[in-house]
Amino acid sequence: MEPGTVALVGAGPGDPGLLTLRAAQLLGECDVVLADRLVSPEVLAHVREGAEVVDVGKTSWTGTAPRQEEINAQLVAHARAGRRVVRLKGGDPFVFGRGSEEAEALVAAGVPYEVAPGVSSALAVPAYAGIPVTARGWTQDVCVVTGHLDPDDPGSRVRWEALATGPGTLVILMGQDRLPLLTAGLIRFGRDAATPAACIERGTTPQQRVVVSTLAHLADDVEAAGLHAPVTTVVGEVVRLREALQWFG
Repeated sequence: MEPGTVALVGAGPGDPGLLTLRAAQLLGECDVVLADRLVSPEVLAHVREGAEVVDVGKTSWTGTAPRQEEINAQLVAHARAGRRVVRLKGGDPFVFGRGSEEAEALVAAGVPYEVAPGVSSALAVPAYAGIPVTARGWTQDVCVVTGHLDPDDPGSRVRWEALATGPGTLVILMGQDRLPLLTAGLIRFGRDAATPAACIERGTTPQQRVVVSTLAHLADDVEAAGLHAPVTTVVGEVVRLREALQWFG
């Protein structure tokens, strides 16, 4: 039996039109797909007829989803059975997607693999909200961080003190549940409370909603608006450009 292969594929931020040509090709040739929770049905429509689709999505509110070690083991097992496997992940596999962990497991098992990068929500979602993360005359740098842990959590490796005093755009992914702690921490570490900030719910999809506020009031305004995950947060002067540049939805 010839050994199978694994492709770590980025599904993009939500809009199925942002799926790459390589991703669509791999989905059309695969035998099995291990898919994340946020992958849209329109993207899954590219999967080859007859291929097996396995839901391995994780959520923050349930412990029933497969652990990462179990997903790694499934990838290896399917490949060793001679199958062409796609690990389909929201956004880009290597931007807070744990794709590197899966790649390391495949290397350790001697399984050949490739990576098909996807359009990251860190860049695409602000763009669909009319917010360029960099703009001449506004800022020349952008930092993408995870909001999975609050600034005071000893397990956090994010240098919030440095980010708070930096001049550039800050894009926070997976931070809605901790938004009050994140915004308060940035202010405490030195970011101006009046800094423009925005939260974008389900960006790049027809359900996209945007709340624009200031760092001091963002958490309260998002709660009042009833935004739910997935939410992308943008902090920085470039948020002011949305008033002139908003184009979607």
